[in-house]
Amino acid sequence: MSTPETPESGSAVDATPYVTIVLPCYNEQDHVIDEVERICRAMDDSGYTYELVAVDDCSTDETLARLKEAAPRFPNMRIRAFHRNGGSGTVRRIGTQEARGEIVVWTDADMTYPNERIPELVQILEKDATIDQVVGARTTEEGSHKFLRVPAKWFIRKVAERLAGQKIPDLNSGLRAFRKSVARPYLRLLPPGFSCVTTITLSFLSNQHDVYYLPIEYSKRAGTSKFSFVSDAYRYILQVLRMVMYFNPLKVLMPPAIWLVGIGIAKGIYDNVKTPFYLANNTIIIFVTGLLIGSLALLADLIVRSRSE
Repeated sequence: MSTPETPESGSAVDATPYVTIVLPCYNEQDHVIDEVERICRAMDDSGYTYELVAVDDCSTDETLARLKEAAPRFPNMRIRAFHRNGGSGTVRRIGTQEARGEIVVWTDADMTYPNERIPELVQILEKDATIDQVVGARTTEEGSHKFLRVPAKWFIRKVAERLAGQKIPDLNSGLRAFRKSVARPYLRLLPPGFSCVTTITLSFLSNQHDVYYLPIEYSKRAGTSKFSFVSDAYRYILQVLRMVMYFNPLKVLMPPAIWLVGIGIAKGIYDNVKTPFYLANNTIIIFVTGLLIGSLALLADLIVRSRSE
């Protein structure tokens, strides 16, 4: 795990803020200050007390130097610096664990999200106590590898919707606000990479926490994308299955178990019609495999239900 340096604090962040904004920064030297300025201007105009935690994830460019140079202009900003690259998930987890605000906001520093709308997300949580998370649901896709990303993300989202049992307009948006008290039990589940946003979404949905989706515009990113299509898409799919297995293993394991048992029974009937009192080896294997998976599903569900969170 990356180790953060001692934070630099301005006098304005000494009082306990209502909102904590966690901003991962990795090689964003050309636009990070523009993003900080946009966030701080919106929050200053909103009237909410806040802190902006800008976390430099061991950038290899001048991102950290630019942040430190600009720090006197933004008294509500705290700077964290990692000694090694931990990934956006690690940044968001540590930033959330150390957040002093009741409401935590996640966003990015690459100019893609309309961060001037952050107060809007906070206001929704403030006005409706039944909502625990507000997600900025993107209405457009402007990322790299767009030709591959759009169908892949659609497929992953549909799998997640099927397993979570409800509609998910945007599974992995990087702009979201949530109640820290609700998110705290799930922080240990966050992986180090991009799929951390998928994890926090599914954690809330799987535990019946209300999630509100606010439509937002999504802009073309500034700088170079850190997203790797093959490896990150694989991690997204794996994380969806992992999270549903963690909270509701029956959704993953029971369907194939029932199908295998059904196929085994049908194959057994066919075998006996063709050759009375005969079962082929593959029939027995299929049927027993279905029973084993079903037993595993029930055992996993028992463990989940008896687990104390």
